[in-house]
Amino acid sequence: MESLFLTRVLDALRSGGEEVLFVQDGAETGYGQAFELLRRLYAGLPEGGVVAIDAGNRPETVLLQIAAQLRGSTVLLVAASASSPDRLAAVGMAGVTTLVAENPEDWPAGDARVTTFGELVDRDGTDPAGLPGSVTVVFPSGGTTGTPKLIRHSGIYDGMAHIFAPDPAGPGRTLLIAPMTHMTGNATVLGAILRRESVVLLRGFDAGAVLDAIAEHRITTLSLTPARLAAVLDHPAMTSCDVSSVRGLSLGAAPLSPRRLAQALDVFGPVVGQGYGLTEAPMIASISAAELDGRPERLESVGRIVPGMEARIDDGEVLVRGLSMMDGYHGVEPIGDGWLRTGDLGRFDREGYLYLLDRANDVIVTGEHGTKVHSTVVENALARHPLVRSAAVFGVPGDDGELVHAVVVPAASGALSADEVRAHVREFFGREHFVPSDVDFAEALPLTAIGKVDKRALRAPFWAGRRRHIA
Repeated sequence: MESLFLTRVLDALRSGGEEVLFVQDGAETGYGQAFELLRRLYAGLPEGGVVAIDAGNRPETVLLQIAAQLRGSTVLLVAASASSPDRLAAVGMAGVTTLVAENPEDWPAGDARVTTFGELVDRDGTDPAGLPGSVTVVFPSGGTTGTPKLIRHSGIYDGMAHIFAPDPAGPGRTLLIAPMTHMTGNATVLGAILRRESVVLLRGFDAGAVLDAIAEHRITTLSLTPARLAAVLDHPAMTSCDVSSVRGLSLGAAPLSPRRLAQALDVFGPVVGQGYGLTEAPMIASISAAELDGRPERLESVGRIVPGMEARIDDGEVLVRGLSMMDGYHGVEPIGDGWLRTGDLGRFDREGYLYLLDRANDVIVTGEHGTKVHSTVVENALARHPLVRSAAVFGVPGDDGELVHAVVVPAASGALSADEVRAHVREFFGREHFVPSDVDFAEALPLTAIGKVDKRALRAPFWAGRRRHIA
């Protein structure tokens, strides 16, 4: 049986003709042009194997993913927010046979697997010869180094084919801000193709550019992380920008402050919804503007569990299972109908609304992508510095979201500056969201009765007076 997802995607590309699919930097790509580009990418790929894609938001990125899936290949999407060590580790663990890189210089010289979009499309196109029965996409987990988890998804793509259909009100215009190689961005662009809509592509985030795009292209749907929403709401052009075209604003990837959610509802109107999910289970809970109307206490909730998913609380932690679940981690038995521990602590109210309260482990959700940073890997990076005796890293509340905070015990008083500490972390990871926003120095770290670093004591002053210990 042929993949329903690929069947519907191909039908949209083949029949869309001159309808606009992508808009980027003033240039338009029609559905028919995209299909021809897909044929050339397909012709340049081998059958099977594992194809890794390391590229930004451009039409070729998602079309290459589809072409590889048509070839029966597993696709590894290299996350834009991944650290340099994690990127190398993920490609090695996944058994990648072809690596398509927008910037091949970012990968080891002489790697025979590495090719570019230009090399692939410089040939005549070929029509796909039959469709595989399913597709598989692998997303590396965020926040680890050396041994990232590889998260395998297949069923969710046929699920998209069932869920996304053309809007009876007419084709919409989606603004894509999140990277296509992250779950949110990937689902957004593929959902738009399945709905036969246009996608306005941004190469990176800039609040002013977002507002300009909404006004110029009459954007109907977009997704924002809390940090990006805050930047948009606070931008000077917000008060004069016409956002009346927006029919749906989706917020997620990290906890959202009730103040910012209320502000978004006031500015954009009753079109704002919030979602809760993980890369392992992208759709867990959601809440709409209608559910918030007249119920201010729900501003702190991530909503009710979506159809097809289940959730329960075990020793304070949220456990989930259901239709949007991953197949499993690479090298581990499929999760099947088993429960997944989310790492989030929460509670349900009497009406079934879920409220997140804290995290069960030392994970910090930070940066404009809402990236998970495990505090221990930043501590390990700090420990590599010859003038660092010990260090503790934890999350603290910022104006909008969480910040990485470090307490460092130097080898000698005055041996290091905060800027030197940050530069060391920046060089090691190659990504800014791992870099501590603030660095404190201490003569020693507090210890628990059993001799572990007492992070609770270190965190406490920063979170005092807050009802929940996530931001």
